[in-house]
Amino acid sequence: MYLAVRQLKHASIWTTSLIVAVMMLTFLNLVVVNGILVGLIQSSIEASQDRYSGDVIISTLRQKAIIENSADIERVLRNIPNVTDVVPRILAGGSVNADYRRILRQEETPNAANATIAGIDPSQEDKATSLSKYVVEGTYLDDADKDGILVGAFLIKELTPIDAVGFTQLREVKIGDRVRVTVGNNSKEVYIRGILKSKIDNIDARIIMVQSELRKLIGRSDVNVSEIAVRLVPGSTEVDAVKIKDILYANGYEYDAKIQTATEAQPKFLKDMKDLFGLLGTLMGSIGLVVASITVFIVIFVNTLTRRKFIGILKGIGISSKSIEYSYIIQSAFYAIAGSLLGMLVLYGFLVPFIDAHPINFPFSDGILYAPLDGTLIRILALFVTTIIAGYIPARMIVSKNTLDSILGR
Repeated sequence: MYLAVRQLKHASIWTTSLIVAVMMLTFLNLVVVNGILVGLIQSSIEASQDRYSGDVIISTLRQKAIIENSADIERVLRNIPNVTDVVPRILAGGSVNADYRRILRQEETPNAANATIAGIDPSQEDKATSLSKYVVEGTYLDDADKDGILVGAFLIKELTPIDAVGFTQLREVKIGDRVRVTVGNNSKEVYIRGILKSKIDNIDARIIMVQSELRKLIGRSDVNVSEIAVRLVPGSTEVDAVKIKDILYANGYEYDAKIQTATEAQPKFLKDMKDLFGLLGTLMGSIGLVVASITVFIVIFVNTLTRRKFIGILKGIGISSKSIEYSYIIQSAFYAIAGSLLGMLVLYGFLVPFIDAHPINFPFSDGILYAPLDGTLIRILALFVTTIIAGYIPARMIVSKNTLDSILGR
């Protein structure tokens, strides 16, 4: 330790600063590249949970069109202490037509789109999912709006051009236009109040209207719904969501509905993409780790090479080879620890809060920097071990030479 501190004190401040800066940038490369790539998918997962599914999502069984005993399920959920919001929705397959008032020529394509029609309680939905924040044009619905709809951005060609076989979109529609919504044999003329762009497929591909009006349109007089999103108190974990699911199972509601936590409801491709992007980020970060190791190796090697005579004298007066080697290991550890601490300060003191406040605007998500502490500590350990090895090898190479040769510079 004495030898290491002495060498660091007498080393060039610029050289030391440069090595520490390399360590810091290597650390940030390891964490940030991986964090941005994984954050692309993680932000989609979190957005889906915040804006659509909640912590638990209850949907219809495959062979049924409604959730039976919906009112009973809602009553049980509202009596659970850590449940803050229960958001019922009605869903129906239908279409929306923007040029229904004129006769089309034979060669014309109807200005219409097939879509899922969702009936919501606007104030209740907004309280739980903040849906009104994602109205990019026009206004949000109010509870008494009998003639208004919100149109998802996927259904408007100018906002989201999609050329896929069988996928239809509205063209050249604007706020205030009158359109016709059709479900089965029933139709209703409504006005476009707003356009939604939430970057969540289950929202942006829907037509949304007041729940009571959709019940009239589909001819339903019962109180059963098609979907129930459940939000828990802030800070709840997957374990808490599983407990809610277990309560519903204990009441026998698994025979009435499909009950999933938000994690279980995630599409498999999202989980696969998260793993893939994590792997890519790790591979790219590893290149920086190799570069940092080579940098430390070169610096320590040059340092020991220029100090061969001094090292020989130390060995000659009785300082053991191991002590000299350990001194260079301690120097390497200092570089790694100092660089990692500075990197942690930059990461959690600036980058993470800044990107959280100003997400990267990707077409399919609001990108975040995903940097959980446990994963960051693992990368610090990798940087530390690699740097130690890179510092030890050149020190070992020089120290192992004959003492007299080192003193005489042979």
